[in-house]
Amino acid sequence: MVKILREHDKELKCLAAETIANVAKFRRARRTVRQHGGIKKLVGLLDCGSVNGPMNPEIERDVEVARCGALALWSCSKSRKNKEAMRKAGAIPLLAKLLKSTHEEMLIPVVGTLQECSSEQNYRLAIRTEGMVQDLVKNLNSSTDELQMHCAAAIFKCAEEKETRDLVRLYGGLDPLVKLLEKTENKELLAAATGAIWKCAISPENVQRFQELKAVDRLVALLNNQPEEVLVNVVGALGELAKDPPNRAQIRKAGGISPLVNLLTGTNQSLLVNVTTAVGQCAEEQDNVVGVSLYFPIIDKLDGVRLLWSLLKNQNPEVQASAAWAICPCIENAKDAGEMVRSFVGGLELIVSLLKSEHKEVLASVCAAIANIAKDEENLAVITDHGVVPMLARLTNTVEDFVVYRPKHWKKARPLIKMVGAQDEELQEASAGCIGNIRRLALANEKARYS
Repeated sequence: MVKILREHDKELKCLAAETIANVAKFRRARRTVRQHGGIKKLVGLLDCGSVNGPMNPEIERDVEVARCGALALWSCSKSRKNKEAMRKAGAIPLLAKLLKSTHEEMLIPVVGTLQECSSEQNYRLAIRTEGMVQDLVKNLNSSTDELQMHCAAAIFKCAEEKETRDLVRLYGGLDPLVKLLEKTENKELLAAATGAIWKCAISPENVQRFQELKAVDRLVALLNNQPEEVLVNVVGALGELAKDPPNRAQIRKAGGISPLVNLLTGTNQSLLVNVTTAVGQCAEEQDNVVGVSLYFPIIDKLDGVRLLWSLLKNQNPEVQASAAWAICPCIENAKDAGEMVRSFVGGLELIVSLLKSEHKEVLASVCAAIANIAKDEENLAVITDHGVVPMLARLTNTVEDFVVYRPKHWKKARPLIKMVGAQDEELQEASAGCIGNIRRLALANEKARYS
């Protein structure tokens, strides 16, 4: 089949490329295509001259050859080595040119190939610098669901970088992404659109536009009866949007607190990381924890804090860390935080035991939680009995980058007493607070020992 790609007969080339497209769905076939020089030959098929000019039979045959070449590359691009071989063979500028085509039968394999390749940073950079983001956004308005899905999925992957997120907004891509949420029956399209919204919402400038488009209400409506692939992205998007205070209240008003808390009982690790983050962000709004009226279910009454605490037992360090960060605002905003924490049987022993973790983010989040727990004298006495003082003391001498109280205080680790003299006033305050807590722990320990 690879040898036939050299033939002059264009119909024969098309048939060979289409056959490779079907067979290369298997790893061994993809490797064979690369080993026999097929990637370079397939990339060569993409060079078809004009894609939007006047058509004649000869040009139509050239366009069809390019389409078949793109189909084959789409299958082959599931291999990382093939992606690199395509890049070295000059595929990127040719794909960028074909992306400007007005023929949807051409666009689908081209965008599909770009979607597969955009898992690699080199391709994401090229998609941005070659002007392809604008074309991806334009095709979000296509009348074909499949093309819309591949464009949204490509944006989902490329929007890891801020520059791409800004370009999506600049070219008006946020509006059609939100509009795609109406297509609730097409789960693949829904997963791609919600994923793109999630990543785009990382930029505060995009959050503002999403607010105007009432994206929170539409996302909350998708928290029930959706496959996990969609839920992971929906909850991820809500977690990013909830970093803005007005959106925290809007999630509550739209009825989002209850389904979010319900998702804390799941087993999908990616979903648990996102839902703990989202619940934690919502808990920054006091009314979401203690309630504003009888009409809105709140985190505490829904047993959300207990569920977060139970996730500290999860074997996944990301879930543990995310759950511990989420617990912090719940404690801060609870009416009787001390009593609430003590009501969790074995909860204090559990959170202190996590100070033995080898994962930096788990240690950081647990320290933050303990700082809140230690504000209550009874809880302070309990965690002292569990040996929290020497555990915390060991962490002050760590050689790793570490956190004093919040992620924004990450600095090169130094003794706490030196941090009190830092230029950063927030770091000063956090360091002094930690020293204060350690002092109180030490006093409580002494009191317990001699009483």
